Amino acid sequence: CSSPLPAFIVLCVWLGVFLIIMEGSGSAVNTPASRPVTRRSKSYGRSCVEAPSYFWQTPGHLAVLKIPTSRGTAKSQTITNKVDPEHIALLVKNEWKLSSVTPLHHFRHTQLKSYSKHLSAFIVAEKQQGVAVEVGLEAGFKVTFIAVLGLAETDEDAETVFIQIQSKPVFAAVADAPKVVWRGWLTCVNGDPEYLRSLPPDFVSLPLFCTSGPESLTTLVKSWFERAFDCNFGSLALNSTTLNWLAALWTGCHPTCNIRHLKLAWSLPTQPPLDVSYTVNPQDAWELWNSIHPEESTDDLIDINEVQSFIKGLETHFFRHFKIYLSAGTLVKVSTVLGSAHLDGKIKIGNSDYITTLLTLLTECALLKMAT
Repeated sequence: CSSPLPAFIVLCVWLGVFLIIMEGSGSAVNTPASRPVTRRSKSYGRSCVEAPSYFWQTPGHLAVLKIPTSRGTAKSQTITNKVDPEHIALLVKNEWKLSSVTPLHHFRHTQLKSYSKHLSAFIVAEKQQGVAVEVGLEAGFKVTFIAVLGLAETDEDAETVFIQIQSKPVFAAVADAPKVVWRGWLTCVNGDPEYLRSLPPDFVSLPLFCTSGPESLTTLVKSWFERAFDCNFGSLALNSTTLNWLAALWTGCHPTCNIRHLKLAWSLPTQPPLDVSYTVNPQDAWELWNSIHPEESTDDLIDINEVQSFIKGLETHFFRHFKIYLSAGTLVKVSTVLGSAHLDGKIKIGNSDYITTLLTLLTECALLKMAT
């Protein structure tokens, strides 16, 4: 600890993994290649199966996580050409709470049916031990793991995994169908390739975890994953810079997909605090964006300075009318017909054609969260 290195570097050395943050410029089910398949026991808890991996305490690999200062424009793609439309329907329209998750040890896409049984047994066992599950009087739980094939953009990305929990009330009629009480999914879209290649061979990175349902079930699902795959979850709040990016990227889509509105919300540090909602006509928003990043530009990249200029332009227009400096506050929410995102880590996907742009940005946020 007497090393002259900064404290955060010393800590990373102790953990065995170097994570350096810098500024920088269809297949079968994809568990990234060259990783051996290990058959697991039928126990739902890792402690009953094998010794823990101690991933963060073993010799690590150098991984450079870059904070991009530019990114490609949002482009429409008919995602249902490569992803099952029924699977896409599971992801859109719902509001999702975001978390980040460290790499999963010995997770295998070929074992999803087994994981369904183990997680179901775990939830039932925990409820029998008195853990509160906020879904009423339930006779049992059915858990389903689904591989959502086609969202992965690179060979290093692992395929998305969707999890659904259904239950049936004790007094339900025999003919009544089970009710979906919780949904969640783990994904990695355009994850940092250098980081993903640096992982030890027994680890799979699905850093973005999206959930919808009672917090008690979310806690149980996370607990099972942590026991089974030696991983750790953390809450994933978004920052104003991420919201700025989404506002610019979505506005740039207006000529090809009518965004209908650009809604922004700020919180100002007044006494009492002042919340400001700001709805911009989509054509006006796009004309401002086009004056900064012309549509006919041959440059397919958007620079962070262009994004900041766009937000500053919106703030300046608001000040002209209301004499309020939005720049003194914090942007907390942005929404269009394509989707919405909130500072507290809640998102909604409104249009699947632009889902790759959103998930790429959120995957980046999740990976960077693990490095802090």
